[in-house]
Amino acid sequence: MAVTEVQLDEHNAGHDDHDHEHHGNFVTNYIFSQDHKVIGKQFLITGILWAIIGGGLSIIFRLQLGFPGIELEWLRPLLGNWITEAGQLDTEFYLALVTMHGTIMVFFVLTAGLSGTFSNFLIPLQIGARDMASGFMNMLSYWFFFLSSTIMFISLFISTGPAAGGWTIYPPLSALPQAIGGSGLGMTLWLVSMVFFIASTLLGGINYITTIINLRTEGMSFTRMPLTIWAFFLTAILGLLSFPVLVAAALLLVFDRSFGTSFYLSDIYIGGEALPNTGGSPILFQHLFWFLGHPEVYIIILPALGITSEIISTNSRKPIFGYKAMIGSMMGIGVLSFVVWAHHMFVTGMSPFLGSIFMVLTLVIAVPSAIKAFNYITTLWKGNIRFTTAMMFSIGLVSLFISGGVTGIFLGNSALDIFLHDTYFVVAHFHLVMGSSAFFGMVAGIYHWYPKMFGRMLDEKLGYVHFWLTFVGVYMVFFPMHYIGIAGFPRRYYSFTNFDAFSSFGDLNMFVTVAAIITFGAQFIFVFNFFYSMWRGKKASLNPWDSNTLEWTTPREPGHGNWPGDIPKVYRWPYDYSKPGAEGDFIPQTVPLSQTPESNLPHEAEEAKEEKVD
Repeated sequence: MAVTEVQLDEHNAGHDDHDHEHHGNFVTNYIFSQDHKVIGKQFLITGILWAIIGGGLSIIFRLQLGFPGIELEWLRPLLGNWITEAGQLDTEFYLALVTMHGTIMVFFVLTAGLSGTFSNFLIPLQIGARDMASGFMNMLSYWFFFLSSTIMFISLFISTGPAAGGWTIYPPLSALPQAIGGSGLGMTLWLVSMVFFIASTLLGGINYITTIINLRTEGMSFTRMPLTIWAFFLTAILGLLSFPVLVAAALLLVFDRSFGTSFYLSDIYIGGEALPNTGGSPILFQHLFWFLGHPEVYIIILPALGITSEIISTNSRKPIFGYKAMIGSMMGIGVLSFVVWAHHMFVTGMSPFLGSIFMVLTLVIAVPSAIKAFNYITTLWKGNIRFTTAMMFSIGLVSLFISGGVTGIFLGNSALDIFLHDTYFVVAHFHLVMGSSAFFGMVAGIYHWYPKMFGRMLDEKLGYVHFWLTFVGVYMVFFPMHYIGIAGFPRRYYSFTNFDAFSSFGDLNMFVTVAAIITFGAQFIFVFNFFYSMWRGKKASLNPWDSNTLEWTTPREPGHGNWPGDIPKVYRWPYDYSKPGAEGDFIPQTVPLSQTPESNLPHEAEEAKEEKVD
């Protein structure tokens, strides 16, 4: 249902205020801005910085894995006392590196960097709104994220080290400050940081949902929204329902750490001394964590899938195949994501009957995921494909999503999971299906909407180099991990040199490390391209990709308010590409049906008659 005339009048009335604000000073325009486009760019650039940090941490611990006992004295200026006197990586700090890498990539890069960037930037532009429902709340969502980032960054430099309980922060390790150095102040800062991060996510999610429901332009019904908007909408709903559960879990963890409670602790001995805690269960924390943790997988991947839908349709010059099936599959994924959390817990001793229920539900969620993959492939089939860099990364996402999804079927089986749990098979699976797929979607979105963000084009030749190095590199890193995982290779181990059973995998681990270094290095091609093109890139045209959606009807670099005049009205869905009978191979959403009688379908011809009457 489109917005009412009263809502439009109220929103248009605020346009003068927006313009006035846009002519303010540097601080109000670019730092404490309430313009959704600027806030989207703030999320993006912060996310890029965190991706460099998070990726860099992974390279450090991969060096230890690939070359056990390697001399790392050259890292002492950066890591200080975490390099031992023998010049090697400290064993406790190794676990902290793994913990911080996971936390940074999952929350700061693939949640805030991806969803925060594109939900903010695209929602008002694609639904025909001047801005978000609340510019002030939107600004707060970024600054809560920035505060969260700052606290997490500070934790990297404290003397006892950052959090070191794994990114899942399972008790009792995370609940006992005296357990190891990383369970002390570093874990406290981790918890405080995540509370601010969740506040940011909730503020943003409320804004996204409210904006999509209330501020769509005239004619923009739900069935005319781009799939990107559907993805952001459902992602925001998932976040609102799941993230508060992590707050509850963290709050109980704080009570156990600081106030002597025993929600998660019982029968604990440290140094041979029994602690007074009784009656708690660390399994309770796992239930609470994964009730967020599994929807979080789809909070990360759904925006990437929505972005991919838009890019594949635009660059195939074909309508997206199965528009309503794509929406239904995203809804199905969203619902099922809340009832499969315990497949992460098959080895906790749960009832086999209960495990079988979660196993069936886990395998069922493969169906809507397969629908999306099938629809992408069918859209590409016999399309007039333009291999832009964005299109290459989108096709790469489809490849990774399928490859990683297939391995998820193995892990969803409760009997197989007992053997594969906590091996490198799990690491390979979620890095392909969630980490790399979402990263490819994020990068594809940057290449596609960069002209609208900055008014200039990214260099396509550099983009192709970036794609091929990244695509091949990701498979070289994570494909071998499946093999060593099946062999029982456990994750989060500092060294395997003392295990005869794993000594034969030394060369393969070295290969993975070298591939990881090359893949990480390739990302600096993108970083250079991104910042260089802001000032030196080729100036973009109004609609460089010949797209149908509303954002391309704004000026090349839209001001605060997006459209200088009236907001355009929408007459059709966003995927009228290569329509039989049409003069061109695309028809924007703003073109009335009455102007295209030669290509109208029977139901559209009836709508065109109603247009003329109006």
